[in-house]
Amino acid sequence: MRGSNSAVRWPARYSPATTPVYVRNELDMEAPAGDVWAWLVRAQLWPAWYENAAHVRFVDGAPPDLGPGVRFRWKTFGVTLESRVLEFVPAERIAWDARGFGVDAYHAWVIVETPGGSHVVTEETQHGWLARLANFLMPRRMHRYHQLWLEELRKKAAGGLPPSA
Repeated sequence: MRGSNSAVRWPARYSPATTPVYVRNELDMEAPAGDVWAWLVRAQLWPAWYENAAHVRFVDGAPPDLGPGVRFRWKTFGVTLESRVLEFVPAERIAWDARGFGVDAYHAWVIVETPGGSHVVTEETQHGWLARLANFLMPRRMHRYHQLWLEELRKKAAGGLPPSA
């Protein structure tokens, strides 16, 4: 069953077993979990290093970092989304929902400290007609871009913490 070896704490609505779209990516990083985390939660910097993120702005919550319950708007895969952080365990896990035209998604990240740095897993599930259509027409696109996100995150974290806000 897809998602059965997941470390993600899925809300029932977004369980991989019940959604039409599911993707999982993972990557080892030679950076401590705290540095990976710092780059991941500094959402306003995503567009500077991840080409598939744009126009990140906080709706509520205190920038520059994501936190529990923070709502933010952003654009990815050509769709403007509003997201809310639903799970937040510093340096271990973060997850947000993402709602926009034809898309209702849940995106989770799990960071595990390893002897050589960190192991990072990201998983996403989606509902919605646009999510289904995009997955049908370009079935590997989300996997490819999430892998790019992980690879760029690895590069940033290897350089240490992001600049002070």
